[in-house]
Amino acid sequence: MKLYGQKDVDKKALRGARIAILGYGSQGRAHALNLKDSGFDVVVGVRKNGNGWKKAKREGLAVAEPKDAVKGADLVAMLVPDLAQSALYEQVEPNLKKGATLLFAHGFNIHFKQIRPRKDLDVVLIAPKGPGDLVRRQYQQGRGVPCLIAVAQDATGKAHARALGYAHGIGGTRGGVLETTFAEETETDLFGEQAVLCGGATELVVKGFETLVEAGYQPEVAYYECLHELKLIVDLLHEGGITKMHQFISETAKYGDLTRGPRVVNDRTKKEMVKILKEIQKGTFAKQWIEENADGQRTYKKLLQKDINHPIEKVGAALRARMPWLNEKRA
Repeated sequence: MKLYGQKDVDKKALRGARIAILGYGSQGRAHALNLKDSGFDVVVGVRKNGNGWKKAKREGLAVAEPKDAVKGADLVAMLVPDLAQSALYEQVEPNLKKGATLLFAHGFNIHFKQIRPRKDLDVVLIAPKGPGDLVRRQYQQGRGVPCLIAVAQDATGKAHARALGYAHGIGGTRGGVLETTFAEETETDLFGEQAVLCGGATELVVKGFETLVEAGYQPEVAYYECLHELKLIVDLLHEGGITKMHQFISETAKYGDLTRGPRVVNDRTKKEMVKILKEIQKGTFAKQWIEENADGQRTYKKLLQKDINHPIEKVGAALRARMPWLNEKRA
């Protein structure tokens, strides 16, 4: 394991560098503002007079159309959605100067060969292990979200140093920057989202809610028990792992955890996880997702709407309306 901190940064690697951030969504906004606050020359590449253009200008950043933003840039960060990156790269590639660094926050397009960068470019990865708003908030608090670092192409011999300098600029070296590869980051990230963090967690919550409601319990009580209180457990896990969670839950909860948890998430569940991982590794998921977008996202939109229309969302919206402080941390 190689884990880098602030002392490992070569501050000369990006000294005087011009950095172009393409996209002003969750990660784009956080990276651009953090880099600007770290003293870098930053320009945001976005559609002229679009929402991102207007927001970036309001927040004091220089803006330009993507093909103009990359002109003369020493480092270009691709922070638009995964499925928009390939077309954007084709648009800006003629204006990328020789020896520039092309940076990604997720390895999808490089690993699955949707983008094949010119051989004279450095191609690197800096992947914060948290959403953009957290990357920004923790930077402002003097903290930092840990990042992963990888190099796919080192044309200049300076790719790693530049990537680490970028991670330092967004606050990542405060939390630690872990060495990885594009393949490892992409495959583990997709697996985590699908099997645990998003797909796994939300399906567990929904099925628990349905079980209680179908047994005759109040939907509101089921919501509090299966969704609202999840944050308490996640916070404990985030702060101190499984050990800290066990320190702060009751003996009854611990006994239920140890004896009933494996009945819900068991060997059959793990076998399905292995199947999901193999689909990711073989490129099956990437192919399906790319084809879904080419087909207008019809299945995706149908499934998303079904999720949003679930009774747990109607119950939750009414209960959350009584707790406006839940949204205080997010713009």
